[in-house]
Amino acid sequence: MRSPKSNLQWIFVIILSWVIAYPVEAQEKTLQQIPVETIVDKIRGGLLGQILGNLNGIPHEFKYGEEPGQVKNYVPALPEGARTDDDTDFEWVYIVEMQKNRQIFLPYNEIATLWKERINRNIWCANRYARHLMDLGFTPPQTGNVLLNPWADFNISGQFLCETFGLLAPGMPQTAAKIGLHYTQVAIDGEPAQTTQMFTTMIATAFIEPDIRKVMEAGLATLDPQSRMFQLANDMKKWHSQHPQDWTETRRLLKEKYTQENGRTRDRNGSELNTGAILGAMLYGDGDFSETVKLAFNFGWDADNNAAQVGTILGVMDGYRKMMSNGWMIVDRYKNTTRDNMPMDETITSFADRLVELFEMVNEMQGGKKGLVANKPVYFIPTEAPKMIVQTGTYDALRNSLLQTYPAEHIVNSILQGNQDEKARAAYLAVCLDLYTDIAKNHPKQWEEATRHLSGYWKVMNNIFSRDFKALDKLREKFVAAGLPSPRRRFSDAEIYNDLTPWKNPDKLYND
Repeated sequence: MRSPKSNLQWIFVIILSWVIAYPVEAQEKTLQQIPVETIVDKIRGGLLGQILGNLNGIPHEFKYGEEPGQVKNYVPALPEGARTDDDTDFEWVYIVEMQKNRQIFLPYNEIATLWKERINRNIWCANRYARHLMDLGFTPPQTGNVLLNPWADFNISGQFLCETFGLLAPGMPQTAAKIGLHYTQVAIDGEPAQTTQMFTTMIATAFIEPDIRKVMEAGLATLDPQSRMFQLANDMKKWHSQHPQDWTETRRLLKEKYTQENGRTRDRNGSELNTGAILGAMLYGDGDFSETVKLAFNFGWDADNNAAQVGTILGVMDGYRKMMSNGWMIVDRYKNTTRDNMPMDETITSFADRLVELFEMVNEMQGGKKGLVANKPVYFIPTEAPKMIVQTGTYDALRNSLLQTYPAEHIVNSILQGNQDEKARAAYLAVCLDLYTDIAKNHPKQWEEATRHLSGYWKVMNNIFSRDFKALDKLREKFVAAGLPSPRRRFSDAEIYNDLTPWKNPDKLYND
């Protein structure tokens, strides 16, 4: 039995270990006082800017690769109102559910359910791959693990699915990045996650910083110094300083250094060229909304996504009232054309009102509040400094993390004793984690059965045997070596959308 003195010593050790493990921040957050009407105006401006950049940019999407665009005049407009598109409607699905449940960080199992119920068409690349991994029984964030989803290491989903989350945390860039990462890592990781924290930080900072260069610097301060994004951002700043009046030369240098695969899918949809285009548009646009969005079109590649990014940042800085004072033709409509089981009567304004309500939840969660000063409503916001939230990670770290969730012995046992779905999922893991050779050698009959069940998930197999980029080529080679057949043809979007369940008769789908 311990003496009272030894008990006190023991308690001190426990308290000390707790302080070391969970250190208290050196200083309290500063509550910055901002009028309610200002925050609401900027949230609405950010959303409108995002939608304008997205929908006005679609005619320029993938039009300018080898050479820049030649758009001379651009007047923002939505004469028929807005409609859903993947640059805004993924976030819209989350926002509606976050508001309904009054929950900022939706649990990942609920996110998987949301995708299955609502996100089944007009999805591409990393997001489509993630969606079909969910059919196979994987849940986020495994669906965004680069070992399971080959798009996850470079796809721009890290940036074009993050803007709305930046609008939820004005003046709170760390909080904005954490919210954004929670949702974008459903389909990406690594370098694309760097873009999530960079752009959500810029958007959050734009609420309280009127200088576009300082907004950009806040975003760049979040990048892992070991990341490609860090090097890319520094290159863009250097090239701009060398050619301050010639954006086409900066674009040429960007294309020359950061083209990865001779203009194939990896470049059209990759984070390097498109992030460079966003930064270039911001540097040369110098804070002017229309000019910056026009430059995002002309820099090219995935132009609508890039324009949406800069449109959000500049929309926050300008605010809704200033934007509307320009006389742009804007019809207040957000027509649902893509997402199942979602509202059919949304408007741009009602979408923005959802964001305002969620911001108030975030602000209160972080220690802020709403009050009156001189009889005028104000928000007291706990402003934050920019900070890196995630590092890029290594292949070994990602593999070890995945093996903690799915130990090798569990994979083998599922192949030997699991049901059809468990066998199929285990076979997919075995191929991705390079475990299939020993399993096929030691248990040939069970391995053949497991691969047969996996081949029944024709949407997953269609993803593996479609497109052309190095990471997918390597994964495809593994599946062929493991005995998985190639589909006879690539299935259309309509075929994929109209059949949401795994096809259990794979003999009709594959070559002998």
